Amino acid sequence: MKPVFADTFYFLALLNQHESSHAKALDFTKSFRGQILTTGWILVELGDGLANPRRRRLFVPMYRDMLAQPDFHIVPCADDLLRQGIDFYDQRPDKEWSLTDCLSLVVMDQQKITDALTGDHHFEQAGFTALLK
Repeated sequence: MKPVFADTFYFLALLNQHESSHAKALDFTKSFRGQILTTGWILVELGDGLANPRRRRLFVPMYRDMLAQPDFHIVPCADDLLRQGIDFYDQRPDKEWSLTDCLSLVVMDQQKITDALTGDHHFEQAGFTALLK
């Protein structure tokens, strides 16, 4: 089975049962048996998104669960990759893609990953498949 990329959208959908993509994210998680890849920048974005004191307690257990999964891989925040993401960001002045999205798209391209656990249309604009739409 080919690997998939996990976007912040996926993690937030898993955590929020009121999110419209919650059921899709949960079903995927229960049935998928391949490798899931994300980046350290996605984790930073996720932690930022959960910074509110009522939700803050959700981040660390989720992070520890990721680390415990043998088929879950986190691409580290490396200076070279950051430069590539910034270059990609700079080359797309017509898009509203965040820097985190650009870093994700660079990683997906480098890893030859075509499917993303996201509902974010920016991934589709870049030619990838958004699995949670």
